[in-house]
Amino acid sequence: MMKGLTRLIWITALFLIIVPAASLAYTVNSMSVSPNGTLTPGTTVDISFTVQEPSGSTTTNSLQMYTQLDKPAWSYVVNVNSVANGLTEASGKTITINGFLLTYKSSDDVSVAVTLEGTAPTVTQTAKQTLIQINEVDSNGNLGSTPYTLSTLVVNTNDVTTAIANANSQLSQFRTEIDEKAALDIDTSAAEAKYNDAQTQITTAQGLPSTSYTDALNDINTAISTISDGETLIDKAWAEKEISDAQGPVNNVDVLITNFQANSSTSSDARLSTIITEREIAVSYISAANDAVTSGNFAQARAKAEQAFTEGNQSYNDALTFKAAVEANPFAALGSLGSIFSSSVLLIIVGVIAVVLIIVGVIIYRKRSHWDELG
Repeated sequence: MMKGLTRLIWITALFLIIVPAASLAYTVNSMSVSPNGTLTPGTTVDISFTVQEPSGSTTTNSLQMYTQLDKPAWSYVVNVNSVANGLTEASGKTITINGFLLTYKSSDDVSVAVTLEGTAPTVTQTAKQTLIQINEVDSNGNLGSTPYTLSTLVVNTNDVTTAIANANSQLSQFRTEIDEKAALDIDTSAAEAKYNDAQTQITTAQGLPSTSYTDALNDINTAISTISDGETLIDKAWAEKEISDAQGPVNNVDVLITNFQANSSTSSDARLSTIITEREIAVSYISAANDAVTSGNFAQARAKAEQAFTEGNQSYNDALTFKAAVEANPFAALGSLGSIFSSSVLLIIVGVIAVVLIIVGVIIYRKRSHWDELG
């Protein structure tokens, strides 16, 4: 049995000597991309890097390299122990460096220096594009599980143009809204400040070069957000103006109510009670409108303010009518009793005048009759 075990150990050792050790993953060093960052279509891009093969083992795997750049021009040199083994040039979006060219003794230091020149492709929409992707490919054509990939954003310049046009359109609508509300005597000062900020942000975006795509879109997005904030401020100011307008009739009727309550002849009149009830309803609507402003529901605030104005105006008009009735008829403050009393007095006065006229007539008649008898 021991002989069999010994034999198995020798066979295993021999197998490990004959079969190359499994390849460790390659590394990518000294990656350089110019220009770096966001690209616009047609921009020339220069890339250089080094693929370091794993040390301490040999490999039969090939290196497959791919790019989405247009007009790619490749060149690479296999370096063995820092000695270059000639320059190879190639074209096409995909190239393969055969594993045979990379197979050396396990003690050798093997690396591949690669350069790539191409142009950023035209894109229908802004999206990331692959500058370089590196895969290991075994002798059966199977790709390695973890490719090295370097991507960058390539922009559709029309995206910025469209975004700027959209922002300018929103800014124009905002300007119209500010002017309309200002004509209604609504305070638009806060919105005006937001308008100026948004205009500056759009102007800045328009002045940036196409390579500053990200900065331009950030400025545009900030401008649109600023416009939205300004519209909210206008909406709030509009609601506050409606509430202020609704408070006017309430303030006016309060003066009349105070006068009525101070006068004993009108303080207990039923008509005053109706006026006060209408006034209280108006005040409750104003309170609801202020609550809606606090919660940011400006449409509801305006609706409540409109109801407050209608009810407050009704209260004020009724108070004016009551005041006019009191001033026209001193007995009007007595209500229906005053009307009855006023009518009775008028009848008495008319009756007195009639009696006086009859007496005067009788006296005159008798005097004339007396004169006639004296002849």
